[in-house]
Amino acid sequence: MTYVASALARVDSNWFGDDVSLEDLEDLDSVVEMVREVIGDDADTGLLFVEEDDEWLAILRIDADGDPRVFISDARVVATSEIAAMLAEGAIEVRAADAEDEDDADEDDADEDGDDEPVLADGDPAGDSSLMSDLGTSSSKLLALCAEEGALPADVIAALCEAAGCLDVLEKLRGE
Repeated sequence: MTYVASALARVDSNWFGDDVSLEDLEDLDSVVEMVREVIGDDADTGLLFVEEDDEWLAILRIDADGDPRVFISDARVVATSEIAAMLAEGAIEVRAADAEDEDDADEDDADEDGDDEPVLADGDPAGDSSLMSDLGTSSSKLLALCAEEGALPADVIAALCEAAGCLDVLEKLRGE
């Protein structure tokens, strides 16, 4: 299986990043430690975006003052992917109620989008779907992006990075 893993970090308001290898890492703690080494001690926010075989994506978020948070677009891949299984250690189930709570808190966005119901992705998303909320992508928007027909994981990651203001860094890493 082929995968792409990119670690991005925000220091003050500037983003930087590097592609990383998840080979030889055994568990979520070792992934977190590797990402912390890549992003450095000055980072306010660290993100690891992983996509594998154009099938699924995972996001690991590390903030300076909190526990790591994980989102996986389709938890069914945990059975077939060592990387997904490793990252899933930090994921919990996404429930429709979580999306409803965020929609209630942000009714203006829901009205603009015309979405009255929470959107759950096809497949089986798991983890913290609100981990990108303060970076421009609400929980319901993340789930909708993952459910969008024909959207590849790379498309979803690009949309997340555009909203967060770090698309240029991601594009440099991917040679676009």
